[in-house]
Amino acid sequence: MTAAKHPQHHGFWRLWGWPIALGLLTTFGLISALFSDGGLGDVLAWITLGIPVAVGAWYGWRRQRPASE
Repeated sequence: MTAAKHPQHHGFWRLWGWPIALGLLTTFGLISALFSDGGLGDVLAWITLGIPVAVGAWYGWRRQRPASE
């Protein structure tokens, strides 16, 4: 009965929402870097490519290491 209360699409977006958003940011940043010739386009490329890197680094440093036995 609990599954009927929560539609399936909520589980999809809960699992894939952030990876899709980071993938879109990366795609937009790569396209911006490819077609820009300095100025605002380069700044936009740096920001949109830096956000996924920062998120990955944050999760990597935040991850708890297993205790040594």
